[in-house]
Amino acid sequence: MGQQILQIHQHNVAIYFIILLSSTLLHQAQAHQFSQKLSQKTFGLKKEKLSHLHFYFHDILGGDHPTAIRVAEAAMTNTSKTAFGATVILDDPLTVGPEITSKIVGRAQGIYAFADLNEFALLMVLNYVFVEGKYNGSTLSVLGRNAPLTSVREMPIVGGTGLFRFARGYALAKTHSLNATNGVLEYNVYVLHY
Repeated sequence: MGQQILQIHQHNVAIYFIILLSSTLLHQAQAHQFSQKLSQKTFGLKKEKLSHLHFYFHDILGGDHPTAIRVAEAAMTNTSKTAFGATVILDDPLTVGPEITSKIVGRAQGIYAFADLNEFALLMVLNYVFVEGKYNGSTLSVLGRNAPLTSVREMPIVGGTGLFRFARGYALAKTHSLNATNGVLEYNVYVLHY
């Protein structure tokens, strides 16, 4: 009888170690796996919404307090008919109305570069950083082409943070006013988000 109990105990110990080893190997495989499917509920994602944002973008290139500054250019930039290679970094105010004194709802922060040899067109890489209302602290990211001489320009919204996590959509830009040192652009942004 003692021999049988010893054999049962050894058998149980062997099964325990097999389970422990399998569990450890499974855990290591999961810890090192490249991707996995997740539930949207895990991230608190509910029904997707479509939001429309309307604001004015103030690109201030001159004066005492410029918000957009050329930081780089190519050897050919100054002889190019399209300013090809010029790169500008910006931290432009976004306001409710077209006046610079209008309520600020956010900032456009990023870079635009003159990226077309034949046409006046920009590569826009920027974030709209919102500071007002329920979107305070949230951002939307724009990555796309902007041809400023076109009456309405469409650029993709490729993502966001905060209330705009998993965002996608587009921005429509129209020139409201333009002079040698300042541009005021009207933006309508349509974004799907959770």
